[in-house]
Amino acid sequence: MIRPADANEVAEAWRVIMAKKNEPTALVLTRQKVPVLDRGKYAPASGLAKGGYVIADSDGEPEVILIATGSEVHLAVEAHEMLLIEGIRSRVISLPSWHLFDRQTEEYRESVLPAAVTSRVAIEQASTMGWERYVGENGTTIGMTTFGASGPFKDLAKFFGFTPDAVVEAAKDQIAGQG
Repeated sequence: MIRPADANEVAEAWRVIMAKKNEPTALVLTRQKVPVLDRGKYAPASGLAKGGYVIADSDGEPEVILIATGSEVHLAVEAHEMLLIEGIRSRVISLPSWHLFDRQTEEYRESVLPAAVTSRVAIEQASTMGWERYVGENGTTIGMTTFGASGPFKDLAKFFGFTPDAVVEAAKDQIAGQG
């Protein structure tokens, strides 16, 4: 399964899928309007081929890692920019395919998700199940723990914490050890 973050990752996902012989792949796209990330500012979408990659980083060791997939990546990127303004070093990981990422070498996975950085936040508008393998036992996952709700999308996003402000708050809590 591949959940691309923007049009650039969709194109890369298609390349990955076409190169796979005899291996079924589900390409899961969003119905939401998501921004096309500026790949001059952020990492190239070619990182999708490894299942996960550093899409945005700050100078030096990150204080917190933000991990997202699909339409949630733009929330992580917006939160990253807000954290940078406050002088907080963060790293954003686009993780469109757990399957592909888990097949990479230990060295590569460690370069993306260094074990030394335990302050981690994952953003997933669907189920939170499984994210503990990437955020660790003390990390935070902003996600659904109920079966949906009804209302305007923007109101629901705010209610469930799918906003850059909520991601920033969760990141700060992680850094403070309150996650």
